[in-house]
Amino acid sequence: MLKRSLFTGSVLAAGMGILAAQAPPPPAAPATPAQPGQPAATTKSYRAKDLLGTRMNIEGNTNVGTVDDIVFSDDGVIQYLIVTTADRKLFTVPWEAAKFDWAQRTAVINITPDRFRTIPTYTIETYPQFYTPTYRTEIYRVYGLTPGQERRLDRRLDRREDRRP
Repeated sequence: MLKRSLFTGSVLAAGMGILAAQAPPPPAAPATPAQPGQPAATTKSYRAKDLLGTRMNIEGNTNVGTVDDIVFSDDGVIQYLIVTTADRKLFTVPWEAAKFDWAQRTAVINITPDRFRTIPTYTIETYPQFYTPTYRTEIYRVYGLTPGQERRLDRRLDRREDRRP
């Protein structure tokens, strides 16, 4: 098992609630109204241990590794997944790039094998500086994303909520 150096147990515990809030819900059955005396249907929550060990696939259902670690921002939001390959190399996946099938414990990143080969890898001794602008831009570009895209939307939504009486 690789050394977990990116977060402490307390950050992991705090992040579990965030993981549950950010995890895409699995396809749900049509909602049925609760019957008298029966509880209403609840949304499934997910924990970090549900995410760690998830098989990561790329286009063509090709397995490229398993989720080994999670990187949180200072404010406790999941930013990246750290994936370990069969040859013990690591690569970074922005949270927004992974689409999960929680029942199968798999995730898919929508990139081709050729594009996958361009992702920078590293080892546990040489972790990258995740928040440097150069690294963020490079990693997000590989996955066809723009850094901060979701955060801008979140800030906009937060401002709307702040304006409410």
